[in-house]
Amino acid sequence: MSSSILSPAEIEDITGYQQATKQLQVLHDRGFLRAFINRKGEVVLERPHFEAVSRGELRDTGKRANLAIFQRGPRAA
Repeated sequence: MSSSILSPAEIEDITGYQQATKQLQVLHDRGFLRAFINRKGEVVLERPHFEAVSRGELRDTGKRANLAIFQRGPRAA
C-alpha cells in the first residue's frame, strides 16, 4: 500500500534534485502547487494531488492572490 505522500526518494527522482528548495521550485514549475517544505526541511507532496496533476485534472489557471495591499509604496491622501 502506498503512502498518502510521496517519499523523499520519489521526489528526488521526479525533480532530479536533492536540495529541498530546488525540488520545490521544480514541482511548482510543473504545476504541483500544493507542494511545500515542512519544518524538517523536507518537501511534502500529497500523492492524490500528484496523481491528479499528472493526469491533467488540475491546471494552473494563472490566478494569484492579490497581495498589493501588503506592498509598500506611496499612499493616496
